[in-house]
Amino acid sequence: MSDVVVKRDYRYWKQFKEELLKAAPGLGIDKLGVTTAEPFHELKERLLRHRERGHESGFEEPDLDLRTDPSLHMAEAKSIIAIAVAYPSKLKNAPVSEPGRRRGILSRSAWGEDYHQALRRRMANLSEWLLAREPEAKLLSMVDTGALSDRAVAERAGIGWSGKNCSVINPELGSWIYLGEIITSLPLPPDSSLPDDCGDCTLCIDACPTGALVGPGQLNAQRCISFITQTKGFVSDEMKLKIGNRLYGCDTCQIVCPVNRKIDIRHHPELLPDPEVVKPLLRPLLTMGNREFREKLGSSSAAWRGRKPIQRNALIGLGNFRDAESVPDIVAVLRDDPRPELREAAAWALGRIGTSEALDGLRGARSKEGSVEVLDAIDRALERKSDQ
Repeated sequence: MSDVVVKRDYRYWKQFKEELLKAAPGLGIDKLGVTTAEPFHELKERLLRHRERGHESGFEEPDLDLRTDPSLHMAEAKSIIAIAVAYPSKLKNAPVSEPGRRRGILSRSAWGEDYHQALRRRMANLSEWLLAREPEAKLLSMVDTGALSDRAVAERAGIGWSGKNCSVINPELGSWIYLGEIITSLPLPPDSSLPDDCGDCTLCIDACPTGALVGPGQLNAQRCISFITQTKGFVSDEMKLKIGNRLYGCDTCQIVCPVNRKIDIRHHPELLPDPEVVKPLLRPLLTMGNREFREKLGSSSAAWRGRKPIQRNALIGLGNFRDAESVPDIVAVLRDDPRPELREAAAWALGRIGTSEALDGLRGARSKEGSVEVLDAIDRALERKSDQ
C-alpha cells in the first residue's frame, strides 16, 4: 500500500466508510458491514470439533487455516467488507402438483440467477467503487466457493447473528440472504457484531426432518437434506423418505424461523423465480439430456452438480408421491439408464408405488441387472410388497 494510504487518519477512513455505506444500495447491496482481518480463532476450534464428530459435508475447504485466517489469502489484509443480498422467499403463481403431473421443488437459494454470478457482479461493482477512490488498494473477492467462511465474516461484521439453524439472520432481511466478502488492505473502521436474538426458540431444531441440527448452531451435514440432495451417489431408503419431492436443497429450518415468516424481498429482478423452473414437473426430468438440462436449469445454482442428482431426486419424488401414472417412465429408467444410482432410485420408487405394473417392471429388470446395489434395491422393494 502506498504511503499516502497509510498516512490517512481515522477521520478519513470513517468518512470513507460512511460514503461506502451510502453507495451500497446503488451497487445492488442490501447490507454492508466491515470487520477486521484478524483470524477467526473461535471458529477454528468449532470446525475442529465439527470434523472430529464426522459432521462435515465434504464440500468444504479441508485446510482449516485457510477457512479462518484472512492473512493467508492476502498478506496486506487490514479489513474485510461483508455484503448481503436478499432473495425472495415466496413463490407467486405456483403451479399445481397433481396425479400424473407431480412436481418437485428447488430451495429458495437456487431461485433466479445463480447467486454466485449475482454476487460476483455486485462485488465487481463494489471493487470498482473502491479502486476509483483508492487506486492502490488491494482487494480479493470471495463468494461461497472461497475458502474463508462467509458466515463467520458476516457475523463478525454485523450483518446478522448466527442462528441455531446455522444461518446468518439479519433483523430486517431474515436469513434469506446471499453472503460475500472482499478482503482489503484498506484500514476501514470495523462494525460491532449483533446480539443473538434467537432466545429460547428451538423451532428450527425441532422441525429438521432428519435431526441434522444436533444442537444450537451445530449441523451434521451427513444427515442434512440440503447436502444429501446435492450428492451424486446412492441415498439410503431412510433419507429417500425424508427428501420428499425436494430436488435441490431444503428450506425447512428457515421456513419455521419466526424472523423469516413475513419476509419476502423481491427488488432484485434477476433473483425472482420462474415457477416452472423452481417447481418443475418431475417426469420430464427423467429423460432430460445435458443440453436441455443446461437450457432449463443452467442459470440456477442448482445446476452446479449436473443433472444426475436432480434426476435421482426426481425419481425419489415420484416414489414418495406414489404416482402410478409415472410407472412407465420409471421402468424405462430402471431398464435402460446406464447410471446405477438412478436405477437404484427407480427400483425404490417402483416399490413405493407398488402397483402390479410397477412390480412387473421390477421383476422384469431383475434378470438383466448387474449392479449389486440395484439388485438389492429391487429385492427390498419386492420383499416389502410381499410383506404387506
